[in-house]
Amino acid sequence: MSRSENKRVLLAKPRGYCAGVDRAVEAVERALEQHGSPVYVRKQIVHNRHVVETLTERGAIFVDEADDVPEGALVVFSAHGVSPAVREQARERELHTIDATCPLVNKVHGEAKRFAREDYDILLVGHRGHEEVEGTAGEAPAHIQLVESAEDVARVTVRDPDKVVWLSQTTLSVDETMETVRALRERFPTLQDPPSDDICYATQNRQVAVKAMAPRCDLVLVVGSPNSSNSVRLVEVALSAGAGAAHLIDFAREIDESWLDGVETVGLTSGASVPEILVEGVLEYLAERGWTDVAEINTAEETVTFALPRELRTSRAGR
Repeated sequence: MSRSENKRVLLAKPRGYCAGVDRAVEAVERALEQHGSPVYVRKQIVHNRHVVETLTERGAIFVDEADDVPEGALVVFSAHGVSPAVREQARERELHTIDATCPLVNKVHGEAKRFAREDYDILLVGHRGHEEVEGTAGEAPAHIQLVESAEDVARVTVRDPDKVVWLSQTTLSVDETMETVRALRERFPTLQDPPSDDICYATQNRQVAVKAMAPRCDLVLVVGSPNSSNSVRLVEVALSAGAGAAHLIDFAREIDESWLDGVETVGLTSGASVPEILVEGVLEYLAERGWTDVAEINTAEETVTFALPRELRTSRAGR
């Protein structure tokens, strides 16, 4: 390993929890406080292993579908959003629902419904199988086509090339998304943009911070779970921005000692669904091995907050 006096950590800021994740996690915690366990949650409330395990220990039960929830029980919809079909399924089972969908995801849902009403073909840039994409596509399945990358563009067919709009999953790489949009615009020159940026402020801010840090780093560690789209994107952004290496980890214990061989500068960040305690664990791990000099790379201040779902704003949450 490198000499101790040259070892340093660059800590990206912003990192960790975004406003939508903070709201969703608090929604489950409040539901448990107000109603007691069990509280059912459709899918993972956010894509983070530690968060899910912690809430499970407190009495949350995570299920794949509303059909898995006992009739009449309480269920929380995750931050990634759900389709109208899922809401109808919950109504049929007379479930008490708390909607923890991120307001920024709801914005994209609203755009999808609006453009479908106006009979547009909607090209949704996103990852197949991701819960957010499934929820958005479910708002207007007859109008929405998924476009995963620029390579998909050649296969897109539309009814009227002058009536096409693109929307996107909120947690994508900004650069990759715009590459796909450029390819779409080459095919459809009058392609309309979303009324406002679909990629969320937190996703963009975390990518900007990593871009500023990565060229100075021999290694970048991104704390986040493999099913977290925005965390995976941070690894890709770090590598494309010039980091010597980059790895995704859920916990400090997953760090491979060999990654640190010959490394002087370690960059550290975390995805938007990651609690700060996990970053602190990595800092402790690195400090024990000589990386005690920590400098924060601050590229933005985040002040966004979202109110809790209305069902949780009083002590009696309508159950």
